[in-house]
Amino acid sequence: MSPSALGWLRAIALASFVLVIDQATKQIAVAEFGDGDASIGLGFRLVEVRNDGVAFGLFGGGEAIVIVVTMAALALVAGYFALDPARPWLWVGIGLLTGGALGNLADRLREGSVIDFFDPPAWPTFNVADVAIVAGIATIVLLQIRADEPTEHDAGA
Repeated sequence: MSPSALGWLRAIALASFVLVIDQATKQIAVAEFGDGDASIGLGFRLVEVRNDGVAFGLFGGGEAIVIVVTMAALALVAGYFALDPARPWLWVGIGLLTGGALGNLADRLREGSVIDFFDPPAWPTFNVADVAIVAGIATIVLLQIRADEPTEHDAGA
């Protein structure tokens, strides 16, 4: 298998894994915490919250726009990955970001809102997809920063 094909396969497998875990945990949250919540210590609670906006509930009620923007962002992410799918570790960032975005998109299409359930103190409620999106973006940014750093060879050493 070519390195490019392997990169795509890994990214798709990771995205699928994230999507399955995200959807499963959301269904558990709906079944277990729909009528209340559970405290798990240090002020951290598990609850069921419906978010019809984007991050932190911004742009609530704009479902169609959020769906279109999400789909456009996924197309851009796929295009970016297509430029160099064999790049080491890029598949991790792409897989996490894509799986998380698809998880939240699935909620929006099915429920009209995203199911959030992790409720830490002094921070908005979030879900597994949100964690994957942030981790995916961080991975991609760190890989890009690393790629942009001059090497010893570039410095003439």
